[in-house]
Amino acid sequence: MKYNLDKHHRRSIRLKGYDYSQPGWYFITICVQNREMLFGDMVDGKIILNDAGELVKNEWIKTDSIRENINIDYYVIMPNHMHGIIQIIEMPDIVGAHGYVPLQQRNMPQRQTEQFGKSTQNSIPTIIKLFKSTTTKQINRLQNTPGLKIWQRNYYEHIIRNELELNRIRQYIIENPLKWKNDKYYAGHHLNLY
Repeated sequence: MKYNLDKHHRRSIRLKGYDYSQPGWYFITICVQNREMLFGDMVDGKIILNDAGELVKNEWIKTDSIRENINIDYYVIMPNHMHGIIQIIEMPDIVGAHGYVPLQQRNMPQRQTEQFGKSTQNSIPTIIKLFKSTTTKQINRLQNTPGLKIWQRNYYEHIIRNELELNRIRQYIIENPLKWKNDKYYAGHHLNLY
């Protein structure tokens, strides 16, 4: 296939110059390829996850336990997309049994400044890339569909700037299943919260 600039050029949806590995709160939305209803069904305003949906849920929660400086806050897995809030925490120096242990001497790599196009451990792009890759492999194994693309190429992220905004997004996540029939993903439109 020949390279087509219009077709193959990936437009960045990220904030130019922002370091997505720095401490803060981030609202993430990831959509299923072609918005297929892959993760379960909505019944009376509640999501009933199938095996693929449970797998996605478990991997999302696992993101928190395998990364020392990451907290998974509110999230919801919907039939064809998911929303979640990730908090990146600044890792302080600690005092160990033998005295002060600076961060650079701990068993954890120091935070690297994110650079466009290069994976940076525990940055939002790296976390999402690994999450999508892991869940894709597991779902394809579960459904015996090797090589099937599960997720859309990009994802939506929003830097949460204050507590008011954090609480508003948490409420949006809580209410998402109740508003499924009016959800922009249900109707096939682009998300526009702001």
